[in-house]
Amino acid sequence: MEQNNIIGLDLAKRAFQLHGARCDGSVAFRKKLSREKVLTFLAEQPRCIVAMEACGSAHHWGRAISGIGHEVRLIPPVYVKPFVKRQKNDAADAEAIAEAASRPTMRFLAVKTEEQQARAMLFRTRDLLVRQRTQLINALRGHLAEHGIVAPQGPAKLTVLEQAVEDTGQSLPILVIELARIYLDQVDRLSEKIAELEKATAHEAKRGAMTRRLQTMPGVGPITAIAVETFAPPMEVFQRGRDFAAWLGLVPRQHSTGGKQILGKTSKMGQRDIRRLLIIGAMAVVRAACRKGAPEGTWLHRMLARKPRMLVAIALANKMARSIWAMLTKNQDYRVPVAAAA
Repeated sequence: MEQNNIIGLDLAKRAFQLHGARCDGSVAFRKKLSREKVLTFLAEQPRCIVAMEACGSAHHWGRAISGIGHEVRLIPPVYVKPFVKRQKNDAADAEAIAEAASRPTMRFLAVKTEEQQARAMLFRTRDLLVRQRTQLINALRGHLAEHGIVAPQGPAKLTVLEQAVEDTGQSLPILVIELARIYLDQVDRLSEKIAELEKATAHEAKRGAMTRRLQTMPGVGPITAIAVETFAPPMEVFQRGRDFAAWLGLVPRQHSTGGKQILGKTSKMGQRDIRRLLIIGAMAVVRAACRKGAPEGTWLHRMLARKPRMLVAIALANKMARSIWAMLTKNQDYRVPVAAAA
């Protein structure tokens, strides 16, 4: 088989498609292999670049292929799609992956370690259980509202529903009471599991130097610190803090032309989990500042005096992202900004 420079690998459950490309871009081979034969085939190839889409199981295959001596490049699927020619099939996808990987300006993702993926599973599991608990609570609120029992939203107000179900004066049908108890039991079980996962998350956040450093910033707790360490690439990838904020989708969307800059709403592109957690943390900081008062002369004090709270929270989340980049690239803890002189 002829020398190849890049191998595009289209991942699947069973049938894997490979596309070998030479240095000049011509086709070296097209091959379809079963799952068991992929590593054996790649081990027989000279050292080259193996490119894959950053999808399910990509990090597992990236670690395995790196172990046999090849250079692995993971590409976001959205950057591969423009290179697919006409019809979509496995062979066209593999060719598009190889073509995208050959571009000098293409952006690649780092291969995650097993520890990072384990923490990602911890984060996702807690997030899933929280969503399930919210679904159960909202379903119970909706059912009881049909019987005249109304309660505010949120797990903290669940006691209102519990008291209404057990109140004999409500004269609810027996079937409604029994079904409501099933909902409440499930919510209690999920709350216990969520509390256990939060303890595990706090324990993991205390172990790493990076996560401990991140928690020195107001608005960043164990869950946010774990999310940044797990889902964000190495900060050295970004040239400046604004690039990291843009990667998270916390900068205005551009629609500029003819030398005229037109900025719109936040782009909301990038890693949604970190962005959501930073905004939640920023809103907590803003609420505390509104309740206790922000220090005179600080950026937060000036912004709250002339801007709506939600806008200030988004702007603060942007600043938090930039500060995270600075903290991790300089290996420094968070430093409280000095108030400007009057």
